[in-house]
Amino acid sequence: MKITVLAGGVGGAKFLRGLREHLRETLPDGVGGTTAEVTAVVNTGDDLWLTGLRVCPDLDSIMYTLGGANDETRGWGRLGESERVSAELTAYGVGWPWFTLGDLDLGTHITRSHLLREGLTLSEATAQLTARWNLGVRLLPMSDQPVETHVVVADETGDGAGAGTRDGTGTRTMHFEEWWVHYRASLPALRFEQHGIESAVAAPGVLEAITGADVVLVAPSNPVVSIDTILAVPGIRAALQATQAPVVGVSPIISGAAVRGMAHACLSAIGVETAADAVALHYGARRSGGVLDAWLVDDTDAALAAGVEAAGVSVTATPLWMNSVAHTAAIAATALAAARALPPRG
Repeated sequence: MKITVLAGGVGGAKFLRGLREHLRETLPDGVGGTTAEVTAVVNTGDDLWLTGLRVCPDLDSIMYTLGGANDETRGWGRLGESERVSAELTAYGVGWPWFTLGDLDLGTHITRSHLLREGLTLSEATAQLTARWNLGVRLLPMSDQPVETHVVVADETGDGAGAGTRDGTGTRTMHFEEWWVHYRASLPALRFEQHGIESAVAAPGVLEAITGADVVLVAPSNPVVSIDTILAVPGIRAALQATQAPVVGVSPIISGAAVRGMAHACLSAIGVETAADAVALHYGARRSGGVLDAWLVDDTDAALAAGVEAAGVSVTATPLWMNSVAHTAAIAATALAAARALPPRG
């Protein structure tokens, strides 16, 4: 069985870990000749150059989580991390003092940057980085071409000329990570811009992983800056439309609030309500040009199913809090069951 997951950030990392656990429990060592191959197509819109290093937050969050090296207390970064190098960079006035790169984490960024400067693509560099870890999942960046999400906000905060780039029209633009980490999404976003998306090409293996899958899952990642960014890469949305595999999404919204982070600030910027049904309708039904066949909502949002099903998306209500690996494995099992329950495409 070939499973492809569209994923970004911590939500995608936790979901993939639960999916892997479920598959290990139900298909240990290919019992009965059945094995599962999991490919994650990962958002790279959060990527940036910082202090001369290429930083890929979503790829690294997923790699560390599946590799068992993620700091579960903080929810990001490496376990047992130290920050001596970042303190030195701050002392020299280099980088972003509010965007701390731990010493172990810097080893990843230095290695990636070295590989890229040696001529490897991001896909090739990712394969070399992940070879160190026993992930059980193949990680593919959505594209080898740089794509960076920037946020346009109103220029009326008066917090210093260094914050973002002003264009003289009453707005300023900043990298998504500055808006997300430094400002905690507190500056109302006017719009998101994916720089480089028009010339981006799906990374090698991405389109084949979608069209050749038995099941495609959309992880409970940020709908706007993770999943929408992946879908904006030329060819990926069309591949989802073309695949014979069922496409099942998991809601990142429970009871009107984001499972993690400030997704509400992203959704409001594009005029989508922070609600499980609104996100499903934003993605849309495949029969109407969208990307979903089925959608998982939390039990508390079961009453929202009718509107989504009327739009052509099957809905399953199940507990969606990913507060343990076992609970997340159960969510993944339900998503696969929802895929099996769908009629064949044709």
